[in-house]
Amino acid sequence: MDNNGRSKNFCIDHIFEDIISLDNLYISWKEFKRGKIKKRDVQEFEMNLEDNLFNLRDDLVNGTYKHSDYTSFYLKDPKLRHIHKAGVRDRIVHHAIYRILYPIFDKNFIFDSYSCRNDKGTHKAVNRLAEFTRKVSKNYCRACYCLKCDIKKFFISIDHDILLNLSKRKICGQKALWLILEVLESYNETERERERE
Repeated sequence: MDNNGRSKNFCIDHIFEDIISLDNLYISWKEFKRGKIKKRDVQEFEMNLEDNLFNLRDDLVNGTYKHSDYTSFYLKDPKLRHIHKAGVRDRIVHHAIYRILYPIFDKNFIFDSYSCRNDKGTHKAVNRLAEFTRKVSKNYCRACYCLKCDIKKFFISIDHDILLNLSKRKICGQKALWLILEVLESYNETERERERE
C-alpha cells in the first residue's frame, strides 16, 4: 500500500501517456465525429485536423489544456431536457479518456448495468428483464413488479471528491488525475455559473 491507500499491484501509472497518444486522440476523433460530420463545428475542426490534434496534444503534454465552456440548449426527447454540449476539442478529450479508462473500470461494474457499456445496451437489458420477469412470475403465473425511475440530475449530483478518490485507487499518475479533474470540474463551473444567473 502507498500513502493514499492504493495497492501497488493494481495502480496503473502510464494512463496519461496512453490518453494523450496521437493514436488515441485520432481514434477518439474518429469515434466522436461518427454521425456528426454535417455539423459545422465538426467540419471546421476537420479542415485543419492534423494541426488541431497536434495543438491539442501539445496543450495536454504541457499541462496548459483548459476545458472550454459548454453550450447550453433545450431538447425535447420526448420530455424537455437541458443539454450542455462541450466543444469538439473537449469532446475528443472525453473520448480519449473514456477509451483508456473504460477497460480498467468496467470489470468492477455489476453484470446487470447496461447503459454505455460495450456488448450491453437497451436490447440486452430488456432481454435480461424478461428473463427475470419469467423467473419471478413463475412463467407469468404470479404477479411481479418492476420499478422504473429516473433520478433527477443524477450525473451532476455525483460527489466529485468521491469519484476522484475512487479513481486514485486505480490511477497513480498525477497528470492523469489532473486531466480527469479538469474535465469533472469543467461541468461544475457550468453549473455554478447557471446558479448565479
